[in-house]
Amino acid sequence: MNRFYLIILTFSLFVIHCNGQNMSNPKIEKVFLDKIDTTKNCYTIIYPLEQSWAGYLILVPGFGETAENVLLQTDLPIRLAQSGILTIIPTFQDGVLSFGVDSLSQQTFDRILKDVTSKLNLTDLKFYVGGFSIGGSCAMKYAERTAIKPTAVFAIDPPLDFERFYNSAKRDIRLSKENKASQENIYMINRLEMITGGNPITNLSDYYKLSPYSFSDENQTAIKNLINIPLRIYTEPDINWWLKERGGDLTGMNATECSAMINELNRLGNQKAELIITQNKGYRKPNNRRHPHSWSIVDTEELIKWLLEQK
Repeated sequence: MNRFYLIILTFSLFVIHCNGQNMSNPKIEKVFLDKIDTTKNCYTIIYPLEQSWAGYLILVPGFGETAENVLLQTDLPIRLAQSGILTIIPTFQDGVLSFGVDSLSQQTFDRILKDVTSKLNLTDLKFYVGGFSIGGSCAMKYAERTAIKPTAVFAIDPPLDFERFYNSAKRDIRLSKENKASQENIYMINRLEMITGGNPITNLSDYYKLSPYSFSDENQTAIKNLINIPLRIYTEPDINWWLKERGGDLTGMNATECSAMINELNRLGNQKAELIITQNKGYRKPNNRRHPHSWSIVDTEELIKWLLEQK
């Protein structure tokens, strides 16, 4: 457990310059809802270069990521600024360890959105939501439950079905050699049990409530709220990499439920729900280390074009 937290802490302490150094640099501002505690309840704004704004986007980081980490891993916020879209990168109530889909994170999402839209008078602009990994799960969850629907939503390789996530993590621990179990999986199982009050066998309805998509929910409860929203999910299902580098397989990959969710949305009538599958695009900075679960699988220019086309 200590090792896992050390990894998170080390990752969050990067001091970086935005990777758009060769571009026109936009103004970046950090806003704190609680000035006493600067580790949570805050957001980073990346302002458009133009005076006339085309819209605004809430971009939710992955688990353990600060806004600085996001700016290191992807040029999306800078490219958005160049295209006239204001970007807000939030940090929720539990700081970088926020779970995104739980009620506390979603309440903080609402608070941050209300604060920034009020301060900057964003009410008449197009509104987008997106995120990476569990940040993408958060974006989907928000789009499902909010009365004011976003213009479009996207998620980058998000875990969507937390019943599957729990069972996959349990299986990975069972298959691991003695004392070699993933500390991240152990942490996530404990976190899910804390949030739901149990496991999928004892508290399945709570896993349905938590999950943006549930394969076993025959009523398709969550995703029916997305039928009229343009959305995209990006994933890079490099099974050979997972087998070799992580001892994983398709049953533990987010791509399974990403494809299932898009399939069911298409069948429900949402023809603007798309699955974008990539190959060999996943690399993490600063060392360009190969990892298919990465921000870099997204073609940022093409994504921005798609966002601007939505009405």
